[in-house]
Amino acid sequence: MRHLFLTLLVFTLLTLSCKKTKTEFFIPEGTYTGTFQRLTSAGGPIANVTITFSENNWAGQGQYTKYPALCNGTYSAKGTDSIHFENACAWTAEFDGTLILAQDYKINFSGNDIEISRDYNGVAMDMYKLKKQ
Repeated sequence: MRHLFLTLLVFTLLTLSCKKTKTEFFIPEGTYTGTFQRLTSAGGPIANVTITFSENNWAGQGQYTKYPALCNGTYSAKGTDSIHFENACAWTAEFDGTLILAQDYKINFSGNDIEISRDYNGVAMDMYKLKKQ
């Protein structure tokens, strides 16, 4: 009886001491439409965008050429609130390359809405506001 009690006690302590961690997210497959805006102290134009997510691939297009610079590529989750985009397209150098959807972004989910943002040290912020169709 004493061994059973000690075994249960150790099991309970181990179970309670284990930290529960959130798993990495995934974006539900489908087409998302919304807006992109580069926020600066002077504001910034708003562009309509469409991005389709399928498995870990994405493809997008925008209202304006290279604002933002979408195309297609892959993405991967980084923890529970960050996402890394790879852009598979070749781009020319005559525009602001930071407008290319690539690198690390923060991501927030709210129902069918997704906000994807990237902060440029308080000088500017890219903001995608998308809704699943």
